[in-house]
Amino acid sequence: MIFRFQSLFGLVAVFIAAIVFSPSRNGELLFLTSDNLFNVVRAVSEIGIIAVGMTFVILIGGIDLSVGAMLGLAAVGSAVLLVENDFGLIPTVVIVLAVGLVFGLLQGIASALFSIQAFIVTLAGLQIARGLARIWSGGQGVAIAYGDGPGEAPVTFSLLGERTFNGLVPIPALIFIVVAVLAILFLRGTAFSRHVYAIGGNEKAARLSGVPVTRVKIIVFGICGLLAALAGIIHAGQLNQGSPNDGLGYELDAIAAVVVGGTSLAGGRGSVVGTVAGALLLGVLNNILALNSVDTNVQLLIKGLVIVVAAGLQRLRPS
Repeated sequence: MIFRFQSLFGLVAVFIAAIVFSPSRNGELLFLTSDNLFNVVRAVSEIGIIAVGMTFVILIGGIDLSVGAMLGLAAVGSAVLLVENDFGLIPTVVIVLAVGLVFGLLQGIASALFSIQAFIVTLAGLQIARGLARIWSGGQGVAIAYGDGPGEAPVTFSLLGERTFNGLVPIPALIFIVVAVLAILFLRGTAFSRHVYAIGGNEKAARLSGVPVTRVKIIVFGICGLLAALAGIIHAGQLNQGSPNDGLGYELDAIAAVVVGGTSLAGGRGSVVGTVAGALLLGVLNNILALNSVDTNVQLLIKGLVIVVAAGLQRLRPS
């Protein structure tokens, strides 16, 4: 039970530590203010959405290094379509999500159908997505201005940077929660989820048992690409711009959230609940270190140690 819920225990431990070490102002702990707590969820929303898709890929024993670049491509696509091509909000969202889905499916086909290692395929995909983002944007960031005139995006798109429920809950956080809940239900109650775990546990046995391994792998990479594109749309809405450099290193943060969440890099074992807890754990850690003005280099060291400890716990976990 301890190993199964290591991410939840870790989140609780880090949360308690954050309370203990939180600076205060006027007698109030800064960490526990509602504004700060929702800022934590907002800060992890993009990485969290990507990490949910990454969980699917890692569960089948794969990896996707292209998700950060896909976020950048989606952010650029959103900005260009809205501002330079005068597309409406819904067509823009549909096109960008379709780009992410197709990109992921193509990577899945290359990996599953042609038996190329996912690491190599998605490393190439990272370069391709960055190149496409640079071509699409002309090699520079595209600012998003809002209004009804030409060259202006619909004001509705700016809501991605706003809060709801009396200005309390960030909209990106709500989207993250919805994505996580849907993924949890999907991985718990469908035949497809059983195929995912079977492939990660023993691909050869799964194939002999009649599991459509190739098809499942392709779909999983498609899901990961789709969610990375969704995170890119949110990113563009929050920052009011799309840049080909957006999402640099996000793939590593997403993998870290999945690993800290207890999902085995060997595949076949893990959950979206753990991934969400892992993303929040890293978000709380980042937040409390920033509140205490800890040097950014030291922050990197601490986060690295947390990831190593989480991976070490997986090695100790009984089979």
